[in-house]
Amino acid sequence: MMQAADVMVRDVVTVHPETDVADAVKLLAERDVSALPVVDAQGTLVGIISEADLIHRVEIGTEKHRPRLLESLTGATTLAADFAKSHGKKVGEIMTTGVVTATEDASLAEIASLFERHRIKRVPIVRDGQVVGVVSQSNLIQALASTIGVSQSGGDTDRRIRDEILARLKQQDWTDFGSRNITVNHGTVHLWGLINSEAERRALTALAEGVPGVSRIRDEMFAIY
Repeated sequence: MMQAADVMVRDVVTVHPETDVADAVKLLAERDVSALPVVDAQGTLVGIISEADLIHRVEIGTEKHRPRLLESLTGATTLAADFAKSHGKKVGEIMTTGVVTATEDASLAEIASLFERHRIKRVPIVRDGQVVGVVSQSNLIQALASTIGVSQSGGDTDRRIRDEILARLKQQDWTDFGSRNITVNHGTVHLWGLINSEAERRALTALAEGVPGVSRIRDEMFAIY
């Protein structure tokens, strides 16, 4: 049974409550992600800032406007929260707190239930309060695509292969592909995400092929050049 550790993105970019909202927005765009976990000085997860937290912003004229009567019936706490979301300059002022999380050994079925029950698109994976990965809805779709029609028997071997590929990628200066997702099923490695050149495609394939236990590479990478 596949677990969060088998599909989660490990190279997670985080921000702090004191981070400027403008810097967080820039990170979201540059890293092509839809959310950033927020951690305190000790690295403990305290919130998350996502696209949903940035929809109603005064800078682009999308802040909430209620009819006067409705506003008079709306509680002060709600009005204050809306104002902070639209005007806040620091991540801590607009982030979502009470984040739904899971652990590395959570099954994908459990993760899917969290998505449905809480109507969320991603779940930070934590170990002792520290963020060690993120599983998004797209990661589940990638896992589904990698397993359809394939015997489910990889288990610990597949996890070892994935961990070794990610470790080797972390040592390379020519790619940031470790921030993308990689799945392994029954020895078949699926490489997903953006690449910058055909040279990078060939190098990534060669790196994965060099890991013991890899039987096949499925190239799901797409170029942005």
